[in-house]
Amino acid sequence: MSLEERIAAFSELGNHLRGLSMNERKAVFKKAREKNPWFTDENLQLAFDGVSIFLEEEKFKNWTTKYPIKKGNTKTVGVAMAGNIPLVGFHDYLCILIGGHRAQIKLSTQDAELLPFVHALLTKIEPRFAELVSFEERLHHYDAAIATGSDNTGRYFSYYFKNVPHIIRKNRSSCAILLGGETNTELDELGNDVFHYFGLGCRNVSKLYIPEEYDLIPLLREWEKFTPIVHHNKYANNYNYQRSIHLTNLKNFYDNGVILLIESDKLVSPISVVFYERYSDQEDLRNRVEHSKEKLQCILSAKGWFKGSIEFGKAQKPELEDYADNVDTMKFLSAL
Repeated sequence: MSLEERIAAFSELGNHLRGLSMNERKAVFKKAREKNPWFTDENLQLAFDGVSIFLEEEKFKNWTTKYPIKKGNTKTVGVAMAGNIPLVGFHDYLCILIGGHRAQIKLSTQDAELLPFVHALLTKIEPRFAELVSFEERLHHYDAAIATGSDNTGRYFSYYFKNVPHIIRKNRSSCAILLGGETNTELDELGNDVFHYFGLGCRNVSKLYIPEEYDLIPLLREWEKFTPIVHHNKYANNYNYQRSIHLTNLKNFYDNGVILLIESDKLVSPISVVFYERYSDQEDLRNRVEHSKEKLQCILSAKGWFKGSIEFGKAQKPELEDYADNVDTMKFLSAL
């Protein structure tokens, strides 16, 4: 199969995903939701929409011209996928197949329905992909590996895959930088970066950097419109637990009934909590961000004014070139 044929098939997959009937969506969403209560219909649709953004022929052509994709150099790449948000492993699946390799996939039990569903659609479009993907309980006989997990599992993966070329991804989170003076619309967009997927993804904002005199009350008021999220029982349990703990320990925090804002120099916040840290000036801000850069997936700012940042509202809308842990997956695959 040529690169052009692979691109054409994935582009058509995008059309299929955008054109799924209501009944098809309901059926696969129901199966996914039964395995993972965090996978609400809203978040599942968000994930499908996000995948569809990738699947456009012109984007594929612009993307693949940057890599020396070799014909006839097929390798088997074992992938241990995460399951924190829906279809989180799709980009690895896409890179492996577009790169001309085979994918041997160990799915997370938290997200075991969606990628097989998408793959079945792809094989209807291009049957030759059927023999290039297998879903396994245990990875075996692979030439390279990609694994995603926590810092703890990352150490295990590094040892387990030590004899083959590998990408091992660990804990990452994202931060947002506020200047003061952001519009309500911009604060709404930032709210999406915080609340989408209940904050479970590495691209979700879990930390705010704010000026020393910044007033958090207007931000909290603007985010009250996200209150429906607290009606989800698992999110509500986390919110009530975090609130109780901080009340019991007499810790200061901001609370608008849907999320807690807590001052901390940590990056990764619990579900229903966003940490904030105050900076004195631009140099202080740059130093704080630079100090944490190796653990940050995304940096966000209004209109992307901060160097190396993306706009509010773009965290869950990555493009093909937005690689997890900022490790170029296609470059890795092209070198096999």
